[in-house]
Amino acid sequence: MEILGNLIKGAINLKDKLTPEVNPIEAQEQVLKHLLETAKDTQFGKAYKFKSLLESDTIAEAFAATIPYFDYNEISEQWWRKLHNGEENVTWPGTPSYYALSSGTTGNSSKRIPVTDAMVDAIRHAGIQQVTALNNFDLPADFFSKEVMMLGSSTKLAEKDNHLEGEISGISASNIPFWFKGYYKPGEDIAKIDDWETRVETIAKRAKSWDIGALSGIPSWIELMMKEVIKYHKVKNIHEVWPNLQVFTSGGVAFGPYEKSFNALLEKPITVIDTYLASEGFIAFQSRPETEAMQLVTNNGVYFEFVPFHPDYIKPDGSIVENAPSVTLKDVKLDQDYVLIISTVSGAWRYLIGDTIAFTDVERAEIKITGRTKFFLNTVGSQLSVNKLDDAIQFLEAEFSTTIPEYTLCAKRFNDGFYHTWYIGSNDLKADASVIASALDAFLKSANKNYKVARGKALEGVKVTVISPDVFLNWSGANKKKGGQVKMERVMGEDKFKDWEDFVAP
Repeated sequence: MEILGNLIKGAINLKDKLTPEVNPIEAQEQVLKHLLETAKDTQFGKAYKFKSLLESDTIAEAFAATIPYFDYNEISEQWWRKLHNGEENVTWPGTPSYYALSSGTTGNSSKRIPVTDAMVDAIRHAGIQQVTALNNFDLPADFFSKEVMMLGSSTKLAEKDNHLEGEISGISASNIPFWFKGYYKPGEDIAKIDDWETRVETIAKRAKSWDIGALSGIPSWIELMMKEVIKYHKVKNIHEVWPNLQVFTSGGVAFGPYEKSFNALLEKPITVIDTYLASEGFIAFQSRPETEAMQLVTNNGVYFEFVPFHPDYIKPDGSIVENAPSVTLKDVKLDQDYVLIISTVSGAWRYLIGDTIAFTDVERAEIKITGRTKFFLNTVGSQLSVNKLDDAIQFLEAEFSTTIPEYTLCAKRFNDGFYHTWYIGSNDLKADASVIASALDAFLKSANKNYKVARGKALEGVKVTVISPDVFLNWSGANKKKGGQVKMERVMGEDKFKDWEDFVAP
């Protein structure tokens, strides 16, 4: 196996050296031209005169001036509903082979997002780029002969009319390259098991027969799986079952809040690599160990635009006002929050994906996710992004020597005014809730000037309730089928928060 690992590592190294370095700005220009050229004869392309756009001297500027912004509801109602009615060539040639089902984090009803064959190919090619980038992480040769546990939604897709439906992780796993199938675990049969508990129980039973070198999935569900494997085999940590585990590819949510509880299940440190795979496409992945930022996939079926995150440009529902200015990759600036806009080979056009990002390295097109357009906590002017909230949780973990894998909060109105009302998931946080609230409040005042100003005006303070992390998992299970791309909402609106508090109440 060591010989095989050396051969594979050598091939990856050779591919990395032979692959031309991508200029992100030039790559994006080519992607936009390809999108417009391919879709020019679709209903959408004709309506917005793609042929004329292609003749423009400044295609990107003409594109931005001509095509409006769309969120999911708008593009679905105006265009994608035609696909559901059997029409072809709507926003992309032909009809999609798949629909990705996603409840996301900005709405209550399930979304049905077209996934074309071109997008399946784009996701696969982005995955190969990520594998090639492993060459930068100085992993030992034997790693490349180990198996990979990919834990996502079921690959048993539902047949409907002339397409298949499932979550994007299930669609992607059902289309893995043939050469990878020998490394892929838990294997096709187990991956098709619909019931989450049954699938994880089966994995636990088979675990010792596999030589797992890497894990891939949402941190909370990977944690659950590892705990079940550890429990079933009556061992202290996951390395007693999988001694060669060296890499975790994290996706779906930020890994930071899970880091401490995740590491508690390990015997030795492993390499954590962040990815950004959404239902709408493969957006970015961490390509080098010197940074935790992720590199945008700029040459593979997704065209990016960026709207500065400013209160004047964002509606209360998280969508963008019609005249909000956008910039392309060549004009972005460091450490500025942007609303991410994408156009894709699945026929999404100037589409609000719902995330906000900031650039950490413009030349390399490296980003970090800073929050959701709807879930910046700004009810009383505090302007707290999810990454600031994650920082606060990591501060609490260090301050109280605890682990906090889950949390949620809301700016809730009480009789005497607004309070940031936190529910913190921890099994070993024993401090009094008022002490935790005081520490949290002090940290946020020092970390965010807008929060400090808000605390002197309409924001009265912080309230904290500590509960078991299992409550969060039960909430996710009750609101969305387990095993898929579940995103526990860090920040809730008051209506959903009332449902949450009713759920939490004994």
